[in-house]
Amino acid sequence: MNKESLIEALIDLAIEEDIESGDISTDAIIPVKSKATALMTAKADGVISGLEVIRKVYERFEDDFGWKEFVHDGDKVKKGDRILEIKAGYRTLLYGERLSLNILQRMSGIATATAKYVAELEGTGTVLLDTRKTAPGMRILDKMAVKDGGGKNHRMGLYDMIMLKDNHIKIAGGIPAAVAAVRKNLPLSIKLEVETTTLEEVRQAIEAGADIIMLDNMDTATMAEAVKLIGGKAKTEASGNMSIPRLKEVAATGVDYISVGALTHSVTALDISMNITQD
Repeated sequence: MNKESLIEALIDLAIEEDIESGDISTDAIIPVKSKATALMTAKADGVISGLEVIRKVYERFEDDFGWKEFVHDGDKVKKGDRILEIKAGYRTLLYGERLSLNILQRMSGIATATAKYVAELEGTGTVLLDTRKTAPGMRILDKMAVKDGGGKNHRMGLYDMIMLKDNHIKIAGGIPAAVAAVRKNLPLSIKLEVETTTLEEVRQAIEAGADIIMLDNMDTATMAEAVKLIGGKAKTEASGNMSIPRLKEVAATGVDYISVGALTHSVTALDISMNITQD
């Protein structure tokens, strides 16, 4: 399923769970032909993400409506900045209000957090990656938000990159056997990453020909030794407890990537308001 299909499916499900047979409060009070204007405003500093998606929400309820973006996905905003103005049927705006805010606030929260990590890594040469620790069914949005915040997407799922973790390695009988098994059964064009926790495992991953070697939950000194040992024979990814205060010291080891699960598994939504006025 491609990006557009995933987004459309997500919106389908969200509308079904929120509106189902109809918005009984709105339909009982608001005349069908009543028009209104909605203004979305930032109530905190941050980075905006999700405008592309929430436009699709309102397209489900009305074919012809006014849409004016004061900022774009990936732009920084200050508290009080206008984000978006929508002119549409009053019912349309109320149907889409909660769903659009849920999406925009979550995605902007992820983008805002990502931008803070990226800023900390500026000038180091180390790239920030996300993970698969996303809200079920919302991965496409979570990863779009990471990109809007300046980060880079790791694999989208279990299908687009080989990742050999401890459980794969254990059942295969070690790193060499695990790598040999996937090389035998999968195309060489698919990138192969191996998770390591010790310098001995790093040596085995190098010898096995891994494309990327994950340095998982290593202390900084061990990580630096691992990077020297790898010596450019593979890309390196630092993972595990990667908080902002630790980023620079980890980047100083020379790792190519730092992956951070907190970008998407511990989301703080960006505060955004939506005020509606009747035309």
